[in-house]
Amino acid sequence: MKGRVLVIDDEAEIRRNLTVGLTQEGFSVVTCPDGISAIHELDSSRAKGIAYDFLVTDIFMPDIDGLKILKVIKIQYPELPVLVITGFGDESLEATALSEENTGYLNKPFEIPDLVKALEELSPGSTGGSADDGAADAEPVMRESISAYLTIQITDQDRSMEIYNELYQMNGVQRCEAVRGEFDIIVLLQTSSREKIDELFKKIGSIEGVEVVSLAEVEMPKLDRDIDEFVKIYSDAVKKPGQVTSGKQPGMTSYIIVDIDKNAIQQIFTTVFFIDEVVFCDVIEDGSKLVGMITGGAMGRTPKVIAKLNEIDGVLRVREAKIIKLAE
Repeated sequence: MKGRVLVIDDEAEIRRNLTVGLTQEGFSVVTCPDGISAIHELDSSRAKGIAYDFLVTDIFMPDIDGLKILKVIKIQYPELPVLVITGFGDESLEATALSEENTGYLNKPFEIPDLVKALEELSPGSTGGSADDGAADAEPVMRESISAYLTIQITDQDRSMEIYNELYQMNGVQRCEAVRGEFDIIVLLQTSSREKIDELFKKIGSIEGVEVVSLAEVEMPKLDRDIDEFVKIYSDAVKKPGQVTSGKQPGMTSYIIVDIDKNAIQQIFTTVFFIDEVVFCDVIEDGSKLVGMITGGAMGRTPKVIAKLNEIDGVLRVREAKIIKLAE
């Protein structure tokens, strides 16, 4: 056998053709239709002591695009040879893919001999022994802080700026944004305990001209262990280093409140989390809502990401609150 290959592609016909072609060439092939199933397969194989010698991944898929998968897998399995395949590539996309070590690039359509040649040009490697085998036995990570979102309406408009400044400078307020929408201000609180969250809630509610519409504590999303690990790695490696305040974001920036079917939380959360225009995404209200920040929309226009969100199965409603930049 020439090696064990994991193929990720959302088109069933391509998966069938690659399975038949590579099998005839002496490879063992397993296919996955999307990124999440591929993450499960890699984790399951690792637990069973089964190694993959190659990964072949498309770029454009319904949940997580191939470049994001590539970024995390190269952290988890740095020696694994990866071949990126796409029918919609360009020079920039190719350069991004090839910037990862031991990674090849192949444009669709291609013949099986072209695929085999591209695989053989990569340096030998596998998933065996590259991942952190102790991850499954690690102690659970303790939460170092408690976060909660407050939505606020200002009942005394003459004091709007005074109220905003008071909230903005208050200890325990991690983020404070004036918005246009169903409420006037969104505040993110971050403290060491729920008791201190309650204290801040009462303090803010006692401010003259302020009506607290809602309080919702940020929850850990209920994800499978391997998906949770993947999200954390991507967040640490890509999302967090690229995050800046709303005042530094290009274009218009908005909060989104997404009502969802909580039974589909894993699929919805991961899909939303990996949308490029989503700066961050938090879970609230027992997994029935997501709160996030999006960027890239033009003044007076609904961001395209809103349309993307409404197309996700299990998303019930998307509300937008455009941020008014009062402070940098």
